Amino acid sequence: QAQLVESGGGLVQAGGSLSLSCAASGRVFAPGRMVSSYDMGWFRQPPGKERVFVAAVARNNRTKYADSVKGRFTISRDIAKNMVYLQMDRLNVEDTGLYYCAAGRAYLSVADYWGQGTQVTVSS
Repeated sequence: QAQLVESGGGLVQAGGSLSLSCAASGRVFAPGRMVSSYDMGWFRQPPGKERVFVAAVARNNRTKYADSVKGRFTISRDIAKNMVYLQMDRLNVEDTGLYYCAAGRAYLSVADYWGQGTQVTVSS
C-alpha cells in the first residue's frame, strides 16, 4: 500500500500565506524512494467544481505550475524525509478548496496515488 497524508490546511485571510505538507509512506515505496521514484504534486478542488492541477515536481526536480498560481506558490520536496511541500503566498479567495497530494507520472498528467485532502479556506 501507498499512503499520502496532507497537513497544513486552514483558514487564512486574503493576502496571507499557508504551507502544506504531504507525507508519503507505505509498503509500495522503500523509505526515501517515494518522492524520487514518482513525480509529486498538488491538485485542488474548489467548492462545487472539479479537481484541477496546481503544481508538480518531477523526478528530475523540475517544476510545473498552473498559470493561476505561478509566482505565488512554490513546490518542493525532501527526498530523505519522503515529504512534498507547497508554500502558498499572496493567497486569494479563488485559492479556496480541498488540496490533494498526488504521486504519478508526466507532471501528474497520470496520477497513481492520492491523499485524502486538506482544506484551505481564504477569506476576503
